[in-house]
Amino acid sequence: MNRNLDIYEQQVIAAVKQGAQIIVFPEDGIQGFNFTRTSIYPYLDFIPYPKSVTWNPCKEEYLFNDTEVLHRLSCMALKNKVFLVVNIGTKQPCKHSDHHCPPDGRYQFNTNIVFSDNGTLIARYRKQNLYFECAFDTPPEVDYIVFDTPFAGKFGIFTCFDILFYEPTVNLIKQYNLKQVAYPTAWMNQLPLLSAVEFQQAFAVTFNINLLAANIHHPDLGMTGSGIYTPSKSFIYYSMENIKGKLIVAEIPIISEHEAHWENTALSNNKIQMSLSSHMDNQICHKEDQEAHCGKATEEVLPIFYGEMMYDNFTFMPIMNPEGDVQVCSNTLCCYLNYQRLLSSNELYVLGVFDGIHTVHGTYYVQACVLVKCGGLNYTSCGQEVTKATEEIDFQLQGNFSTSFIFPLLLRSGITLAFADYLGWKNNNYVMQKKGLSSGLLTGGLYGRWYEKDDNKHLVQPKVTCQND
Repeated sequence: MNRNLDIYEQQVIAAVKQGAQIIVFPEDGIQGFNFTRTSIYPYLDFIPYPKSVTWNPCKEEYLFNDTEVLHRLSCMALKNKVFLVVNIGTKQPCKHSDHHCPPDGRYQFNTNIVFSDNGTLIARYRKQNLYFECAFDTPPEVDYIVFDTPFAGKFGIFTCFDILFYEPTVNLIKQYNLKQVAYPTAWMNQLPLLSAVEFQQAFAVTFNINLLAANIHHPDLGMTGSGIYTPSKSFIYYSMENIKGKLIVAEIPIISEHEAHWENTALSNNKIQMSLSSHMDNQICHKEDQEAHCGKATEEVLPIFYGEMMYDNFTFMPIMNPEGDVQVCSNTLCCYLNYQRLLSSNELYVLGVFDGIHTVHGTYYVQACVLVKCGGLNYTSCGQEVTKATEEIDFQLQGNFSTSFIFPLLLRSGITLAFADYLGWKNNNYVMQKKGLSSGLLTGGLYGRWYEKDDNKHLVQPKVTCQND
């Protein structure tokens, strides 16, 4: 842990030399992961509740025991006059009269901590949505944590898997009208829809916020992809080949708390004309067993097929022609695509739709309309993880979503990002339009989270079997 903290200190010094005012470090970056409840215990710090005591660990190390890591981090913040956001493991004694208290008499939390630029501990967030983390407990109540900075106002904070859930993430942003978020994560990339940089950017765009996302860099475990995101620009690092991580430093504009959700973003300033007028007028839709293929009444009906993608059973429609219109439905969600293939390569693309509960590695309700490149030329390859593509496609994608929380995914060859030319509602459909991609398209998608249909009030955890220790 001290060797890792040495590296943290080097990075803090390097960042401050470049003018950084706040630095975010990744989840599990100090102690690592794959612990049991017992094996992690020696590496846990005690942390008091910041609202109950004003404490500067660098100046007042003597106040609490088992705070060695906090002391080092506090001194880094103080010495370099910078705000620090760091993820550590913490412990908190509890009494058996507390019916949430574990049998060993202590809580163990995956915790984000924040130090001000004078070394004072100003915030503590305990991860709510754990992801196969046997060493840690879910906090007995949800933390909604906001901290103030003199350079950008209020920041919110949450961790990794939290980003997919209403609690605390969406509730926090809405409740406090947040425009800046610090986000430590240890995210395992899952293509084609949940690559780290892909979803981090989509999240910043959807909520019109600045997102500072620090992902741990461990390519052997599929973990890479960090970024500083605004609603219209992203500064990212993604590498599955380089074993070394990278310090990302960027100067970004502060987003006013009073800005409207879409009107003032760069997305709506685009002058591309919408071409929806005639496409939906003569649609027909034949539903059978909650699945359907929809198309123009005058066109040949293309084959639909089913395949697994992201562990979900998607309904797919192949993109067969150089240009055209296709639509495919599942349950209540119908997805419509107008497209033009600019290179007419022989790569196989499909329009996919999923409307249901995702049940692997977490339980949550998804509505998704996605245009994705398949792994090969066979239908069975659709849904596979793909990182390279040559086909450039102009497209307009839309769906009759039942949720307003829709994340726009745009991923190009080599895991590079693009922004939509247009995003917004039209005639009860949510629309994304993109023209002029400068490289091959991997994913163009609308990933909807229908939080109200999650089980157990949005707090369902992955089913985990933890070994006894």
